[in-house]
Amino acid sequence: MTSLKQKTSQTMKPATAAKKLGIYLAAAPTDFQEGVVSREELNALQAEPPQWLQELRKNGPHPRPVVAAKLGISISGLARGGVTEALTTAEIDAIKAENPLWLQHERANQVDVRKEEARIKAKHEKEAAEKAAKESPGR
Repeated sequence: MTSLKQKTSQTMKPATAAKKLGIYLAAAPTDFQEGVVSREELNALQAEPPQWLQELRKNGPHPRPVVAAKLGISISGLARGGVTEALTTAEIDAIKAENPLWLQHERANQVDVRKEEARIKAKHEKEAAEKAAKESPGR
């Protein structure tokens, strides 16, 4: 016999919701930081972001993954460059304008990493195609 349980809404901690929204939790409103976010609330925030969320996404402060992406480097590269805290869009733009040596180096590293990832992917695809060709009957 099946029981008719009410379906409970999936919830998440504010830190998880902030990560999914791409925002720095400490800059979010207090009620967001201290509450619990349901899956439905998260979907609503993503679909129609309120003014505070639009402002955070536009001007920051941004969490480190967003800062790294805006600078075109890895999170590890950000740490190697001495950037350990959240930055605003203006601060990120200032770093880009200054284009310090560490940023140039980390961007070059990122290019090398992407080339290597593409090479490995192509190698795996080639090996998979060769394996499929060997295994296909009638050839």
